[in-house]
Amino acid sequence: MTGAWPWLAVALLGAYHGVDPSMGWLFAVGLGLQERRRGKVFEALLPIAAGHLVSVGLTVALIAGAMAAGAWILRPLGAVALIAFGLFRLSRPHAHPRWVAMRVNARDLATWSFLMASAHGAGLMLFPILIDMPAEAFCIPTRHHFMPVVVTSGHLGVVQAIVVVLVHTGAMLLVMGTVAIAVYQWIGLQILRSAWINLDTIWAIALIAAGILSLVI
Repeated sequence: MTGAWPWLAVALLGAYHGVDPSMGWLFAVGLGLQERRRGKVFEALLPIAAGHLVSVGLTVALIAGAMAAGAWILRPLGAVALIAFGLFRLSRPHAHPRWVAMRVNARDLATWSFLMASAHGAGLMLFPILIDMPAEAFCIPTRHHFMPVVVTSGHLGVVQAIVVVLVHTGAMLLVMGTVAIAVYQWIGLQILRSAWINLDTIWAIALIAAGILSLVI
């Protein structure tokens, strides 16, 4: 994976999470309808995105650390983890955190979002992208020239990992916000009764497929 493709894949996964109602926009719309104001929808989106960011960030940090240690077994272990988690999601499609009520503050929303993203294996899905992402490049100026020298780190760098998490969460927040406002302002929750798609099943199958691809590619 070279060029812009890894970053596009990271953003598309974030966009998918933004579309998935179980990742937060449905909660935000519900809060907005409860208080009868659109501003509440916007207020709910940021802590939801923050919780997602922390969950994905922790997973990316673990993957980056294992890559830096040069663990040769990382790819097969990551692939097996993806397949196993996908099978778990298929066997328990409704295993979501349910302890948060509709009377919540920002901390409650962030905590719920963190648990939800972790339960879905949101950060784990980035493994096939991170494992093949080109090494981070650093520009170091020479003593006698103004032209920089590019030095690769040999593994996923700290800055690169941070940017991955930010791009992923930023895409999620953009799509999640667009969907939430569209549903609140124009579509309404009634559409879910006639146009519901089981995204949990799709996500579980995608996890399994990603694990298999990690092994064979």
